[in-house]
Amino acid sequence: MTTLRIATRKSPLALWQSEHVADALRAAHPGLAVELVPMSTRGDEVLDRSLAAIGGKGLFLKELELAMQRGEADCAVHSLKDVPMELEPGFALPAILQRADYADAFVSNRFDDIAALPPGAVVGTSSLRRQAQLRALRPDLQLRDLRGNVNTRLARLDAGDYDAIVLACAGLQRLGFDARIRSRLQAPDWLPAPAQGAIAIECRDDDAATIALCVALDHADTRRCVEAERAMNRALHGSCHVPVAGFATLAGGRLRLHGLVGSADDGRAVRAQGEGESADALGREVAGELLASGAAELLAL
Repeated sequence: MTTLRIATRKSPLALWQSEHVADALRAAHPGLAVELVPMSTRGDEVLDRSLAAIGGKGLFLKELELAMQRGEADCAVHSLKDVPMELEPGFALPAILQRADYADAFVSNRFDDIAALPPGAVVGTSSLRRQAQLRALRPDLQLRDLRGNVNTRLARLDAGDYDAIVLACAGLQRLGFDARIRSRLQAPDWLPAPAQGAIAIECRDDDAATIALCVALDHADTRRCVEAERAMNRALHGSCHVPVAGFATLAGGRLRLHGLVGSADDGRAVRAQGEGESADALGREVAGELLASGAAELLAL
């Protein structure tokens, strides 16, 4: 293989992540040429409706997967939190890179944290998971949809459309907006999306040459943690239609997983946690505890 072609979305964050992967691949394989194949996806193009309303986060992947099937690209780079729990047949994730900051960021030009917001303040986020946790903490807030790339969302905050917005810390940090983070929303009190902060490489599962190149970037500890989170989400049949949050840590060879299922309508939430060595078994165990504690009712809303 003379050149490895990476399919990527055109947003600034997607391009940053793909360049980051390209640099890592060049460092791991001296002499390898890597080029980006920027593409537009339906998830990027339809910004006047929530992701849940137009079909979910998988919309960010479809065009990139088609490009790989047509032979126009060898692999694709994604934020793993945007990757559906079940990949389309014929695809694999040969590498999950070391996780960056997992947390959500509270971003405001006037207020330091959620508690400092005045009654009735307007907060922007289209994530049902974030809406559910905001409702649980502050039922008085006005929650309004906010789509678009990181730069667009910050511009709308700066224009005065919102008193605060909630974004992923990793995305802000990767684009050089660290200073915009007023406070980190941290586990276990506030839980991120499963696999938030992790970058994954996807390729065709029959492309042995590409898989061999990409596995050099796989980070085993990150993979174990995010596989536990994704196993929980899979057992709950979670998607962007459902407010599911999860975060796993690894210490001494054992995983600890916190999970949450919430309601974006009224802030009701069910939480569970567990420990174990098998990512898949732990994810299913915590999902079972959530369902037994009332999550099934919230998931059916």
